[in-house]
Amino acid sequence: MGRNGRPGWVLVLNAGSSTLKYAVVDPAAGTTSLHGVVDRIGGPEVPDHTAALDAMQADLAEQGLEESALLAVGHRVVHGGPHLTRATVVDDDVLAEIDGLARLAPLHNPPAAAGIRSAREHFPAVPQVAAFDTAFFADLPAAAATYALDAEVAERQQIRRYGAHGISHQYVSGAAAEHLDRPLADLDQIVLHLGNGASAAAIRRGRPVDTSMGHTPLEGLVMGTRAGDLDPGVLLHLLRHGDLDTDGLEDLLHHRSGLQGMAGHSDFRDLLAAVDAGDGRARTAYDVYCHRIRKYVGAYLAVLDGADVITFTAGVGEHNARLREDALSGLDRLGVEIDHDRNRAPATHARRISTDSSRVVVLVVPTDEELAIARATAALLR
Repeated sequence: MGRNGRPGWVLVLNAGSSTLKYAVVDPAAGTTSLHGVVDRIGGPEVPDHTAALDAMQADLAEQGLEESALLAVGHRVVHGGPHLTRATVVDDDVLAEIDGLARLAPLHNPPAAAGIRSAREHFPAVPQVAAFDTAFFADLPAAAATYALDAEVAERQQIRRYGAHGISHQYVSGAAAEHLDRPLADLDQIVLHLGNGASAAAIRRGRPVDTSMGHTPLEGLVMGTRAGDLDPGVLLHLLRHGDLDTDGLEDLLHHRSGLQGMAGHSDFRDLLAAVDAGDGRARTAYDVYCHRIRKYVGAYLAVLDGADVITFTAGVGEHNARLREDALSGLDRLGVEIDHDRNRAPATHARRISTDSSRVVVLVVPTDEELAIARATAALLR
């Protein structure tokens, strides 16, 4: 129960540069009473995050939700760096740390910090809690977390593999164990979080041992507008010979690479439509996307010495049967066999898409980052 004997609702905020997603969640029951999106932040109607919070608060009031019903406000923050490694009550020092970590997540941490500031103003009597996408990977084994750089430079600049999408990877790996009715501590899992941003994680008995995103969310799988793995020599070449300064290079890596850069489409539905229309660049982009997933799955099967479960989640992973089948094709000798009919059957719930004889179970499990944040927030304040 929250204050005044009311249910302990948690208002979960996911603030982006131009959108504010929100949901009111009962962490004990695992239910969401309402959710919404304020978009076009920075435009004439919603000039900043304060205005976005005003619009959200009006929606909450219209739905009859009062501030006194809130146990807390939980915020999704992408990068917690080396120090913010668990859900944390936000004070001025924590907010300053989140601001400072914009150097590692320039697209993500600034709007999250803006959302926190606005929420503190709108709900001054309600605790604010930050949950970090990097926290799940804070204890990666040194062999996975360490880059082969000069050790003094790496330590001074706090360079290591931080990962991202940890809130989703942790939730989905637990949900997969529940779906299979097996203890999380008995399972070795590979989770593929495939949305506009994409990442893979190898999870041994509930703890991550490797992940594809690195020091920043730029490394790893191919994404909507980000290239993922890239020879660092390419970056040096572009700086020396490509008429790019650091700002131009950052724009290239964040906004003009990945599927967008290769084929002119960042939305996966548009990409597949272009593939089916015979667009050669789109075909190559799709093949690169699938190849990178298959490559990481193979690597993580080696890291884990085999896996019990491979799980697809997030927008592309949950909703695109064609991608799931193509990405895992040719892995029969590694114990991965997709059942065509199960994979293509329309569904929105957690389900198995592998054959009964497949040594590795393949699942589709919808992620619920809002519920995960609400539970982490409630557990911290309990």
